[in-house]
Amino acid sequence: MQPIEKDDSQWRRELTEEQYLVCRCSATEPPFTGRYWDHHEPGTYVCVACKQELFSSSAKFDSGSGWPSFVQPIAPERVSERADSSHGMQRIEAVCAVCDSHLGHVFPDGPLPTGLRYCINSAALDFVAEPDS
Repeated sequence: MQPIEKDDSQWRRELTEEQYLVCRCSATEPPFTGRYWDHHEPGTYVCVACKQELFSSSAKFDSGSGWPSFVQPIAPERVSERADSSHGMQRIEAVCAVCDSHLGHVFPDGPLPTGLRYCINSAALDFVAEPDS
C-alpha cells in the first residue's frame, strides 16, 4: 500500500476521540479495557485508520498484560518500529507502516517463535472475522 498522509483535521473527522488520541497522539488505553484484549475469534486485525492488515489471530496470545498481544505482524513490512524514550523509558514503538498511526510497543518477552510481544492498543485496531467455512 502507498503511504497515507492526512492533515490533523482529517484524522479528527475520521477517528473517534479515543482512536485519535491513541493513533495520532501516542496515547495508551488503560489495560483490560479495550475491546480486543480478551478477544479470541479467528480473523485479521487491521489498522483502524487505514485498514491495512496487521496481525493474524493465529499470532495472538494471552500475555496477561491487559492489551492484545501478538508474536509477530502478518508481514514485517506492515509494522514499523522506532525508538521511544518517552515517559523516562526506553522502548520500541510499533506504528502502522502505511499511515504512521501509533499501535503500541514491542517487548522482548514474548513466546516462541519470535520471543517478541507486540503489545497493541485495541483502539488502534479493527477486526475482520474469518469467513465461515
